[in-house]
Amino acid sequence: MEQLTEQNFKNLTREQRGVLIAQKYRITRTDKGYEVPSQFNKGKYLVKIRYNKKECNCPDYETRGGKCKHIYAVEYTLKKETDNEGNTVLTQTVKKTYPQNWKAYNISQQTEKERFMELLSDITGRIRQPAYTFGRPRGSLGDNIFAMVFKTYSTFSGRRFATDMNWALEKGYIDNKVPYNTMFDYFKKKELTPVLSQIVKLTSLPLRTVETKFNIDSTGFGTSNFQRWFSFKHGKEMCSRRWVKCHFINGAKSNIITSVKITTEESADCPQLPEMAKETAEYFNMEELSGDKAYLSRENFEVVDKLGGTFYVPFKTNSNPNKKGMLWKKMYHYFMLNNEKYLSHYHVRSNAESTVNMLKSKFGDRVRSKLWTAQVNEVLCKVIAHNICCVIQEMNELGIKQEFSNYTTYR
Repeated sequence: MEQLTEQNFKNLTREQRGVLIAQKYRITRTDKGYEVPSQFNKGKYLVKIRYNKKECNCPDYETRGGKCKHIYAVEYTLKKETDNEGNTVLTQTVKKTYPQNWKAYNISQQTEKERFMELLSDITGRIRQPAYTFGRPRGSLGDNIFAMVFKTYSTFSGRRFATDMNWALEKGYIDNKVPYNTMFDYFKKKELTPVLSQIVKLTSLPLRTVETKFNIDSTGFGTSNFQRWFSFKHGKEMCSRRWVKCHFINGAKSNIITSVKITTEESADCPQLPEMAKETAEYFNMEELSGDKAYLSRENFEVVDKLGGTFYVPFKTNSNPNKKGMLWKKMYHYFMLNNEKYLSHYHVRSNAESTVNMLKSKFGDRVRSKLWTAQVNEVLCKVIAHNICCVIQEMNELGIKQEFSNYTTYR
């Protein structure tokens, strides 16, 4: 979900703010009333409800004397019911929960590593070996890519990963053991970047009949490289860690990543959408695509519309309703007149945050490589490992069949 800031909340009504607070935070009932957390971590406010009178100890209520966002938040979690005598009473509503298929989850986790190697070997075993020209014969390209992705999945260092490589060799997933120094050299090869990007696409295809709603977002992976500059504003030298920016489109149901693009930290989000949306629509039925305000543009609306989908992105307060283009005007008035319905589609993009959490919590939020090309390839390996894990989960939960052999999209 888009980060909650004071500027974002100023764009909404008090009722809308209250709904967002109720959806994100837990409102607890005490002997004195209802405690509502502040969305800016400024403590809690007490809302008292006595018959038809509602009070709050927040500065907004004390100044205006009218309903504040905290009262709206409490009302959102309560519903009115009429008893047999015609009296209106307030009862706590039960928030919607989403059941977890624990049986499928447990099986997936217990068998994930072995199935991961099976699926990865099925993919890398079909990679064509470059033609031999001269010099020392090189090792198998498929074995090296297998080692790169499997090493990233394990999160081990190159030396500690040697045991896993021996295991993969014994199981027959690779033909020859790849030394860790050779594997590191392959991370630095620019010609592997398009191959890894194609494998990302390939690993998403088994779920193309499952996903119709998608989200677009970006996230950063820290590096060991630092940048220094002199700040005239602060009058001293500043230092910060550089990071790699990963733009992606993911499915809302399974969190599978269908398209990815790696750029520097300075790259903007908005220009990345057209290319990535076209890559996703090439194999998926993209009915909806959701993104935050960073992707708001007339061109992006038109691109998604031409691909047969609807783009849901919230408008800014300074958005011009009379901007050229009928599609822009249509979506603007839809946003203004049917705000709640529009936002229900937009908030599907919260799954993008889940995808980022899955990716970073399992495979790390930084890259070990120091060179740019190696950093790009390492992030792509993280995405490939994430996709294979999502496929394994859906194989047990939805009963889909792995059919990588039917989609040879790389050379």
